Amino acid sequence: MIKRIFFLIVGLSLSAFSIADEHNTAFVTLNVTSDLIEPAEFKVTLPPSYGKKTNKQYVVLFDFHPRSQALLAGMHDWMSHNGDWPWLETIIVTAPDGHKGLGELKTLAIEEQGNQKLLDYLEQDLLPAIDKNYRTNGFKILNGFTGNAGLGLYTLLNRPQLFNAYFVASPVLSKDFAYVIKDAPKKLAAMQGKPRFLFMSTSDSGFEQRQLASFAKMETIIKTNSNQVLDYQIKRFDGSYYMTQPVLATAYAIEALFDDYHKVLAVDSDVSKQGTNAILAHYQYLSEQKYGFKVPATSSLIKLGDSFLETEPSKAVAVYKVAISDDPQAYIAYDAVAGAYAKQGEIELAIKYQALALDITDHPFYQNKYNNKLAKYKQQSKL
Repeated sequence: MIKRIFFLIVGLSLSAFSIADEHNTAFVTLNVTSDLIEPAEFKVTLPPSYGKKTNKQYVVLFDFHPRSQALLAGMHDWMSHNGDWPWLETIIVTAPDGHKGLGELKTLAIEEQGNQKLLDYLEQDLLPAIDKNYRTNGFKILNGFTGNAGLGLYTLLNRPQLFNAYFVASPVLSKDFAYVIKDAPKKLAAMQGKPRFLFMSTSDSGFEQRQLASFAKMETIIKTNSNQVLDYQIKRFDGSYYMTQPVLATAYAIEALFDDYHKVLAVDSDVSKQGTNAILAHYQYLSEQKYGFKVPATSSLIKLGDSFLETEPSKAVAVYKVAISDDPQAYIAYDAVAGAYAKQGEIELAIKYQALALDITDHPFYQNKYNNKLAKYKQQSKL
């Protein structure tokens, strides 16, 4: 029996190592020094592609809770492995367990109205250290549950520019927690700058009952003092368990946050009906204002082009070429042009653009698909 248990443990350990090796997820530590508190070691989870795509920059998600690392890393690995969809590949940073100085800064934020030393630490020490040591793209998410969610709202109100998005699950807000309720009306109304995203949620579980009144009050304050800067979603997961809340909140928040990144504009949408310039302007806004990194217009432009393919293929080609101009590495746009030229009987041009599509992509599925198309077009050219 003892031998069986031993081999079972060894087998599980080897499985864990093989999974880490297969996914190439790197777990490293970041030592952060500061004049405010003693040095602290933060755990950093790098996405699987980090060591392979050396020119790629990444979103950052930070969570104060040390045990959230395993939860977030697992969710992220699953929700991002299918081509950054729905979770863009992200560097996950979590706080050290039981760090005295960091705990004291959190206590000061909670108990002393106007005390922002915790935010000073984030702004002056932690976030710059992350940017200095890792390839970040400037987009940052603050994730938190219960007390850390309350601190997320405190950060949003007092220094919204520190993060682009705030996920707050079952926030503690009662008993003047971090003075969020008191400060929210004035500070929300005065909020300026680039767009910020807030996802706030709770449930009716027994552990959350004593926070529901303050949650409802905060919801009313947010809706009453809404502004153009803050895009928010507030959701109840009633009927679900308390410890399930951070799982539900993070999953729903990720989908909501990145929805406009992934969502292809419908041909009959208000934007697409105005044509290619309006589509480009929409994605320029997302790129420059919301995200701070390139959000491709490719799929929405191709969808618009597709609507002309049967009746006006030359117009479809023109739209597809706008997509190429917007992103010269968009191999699916070259493929679309090739298909449109083939439909018009211009096989030599179809061959040219299909070859370009094949040359650009390194994805095995598309390489095989484009090779087959190219062979077909070359066969047609001989007829």
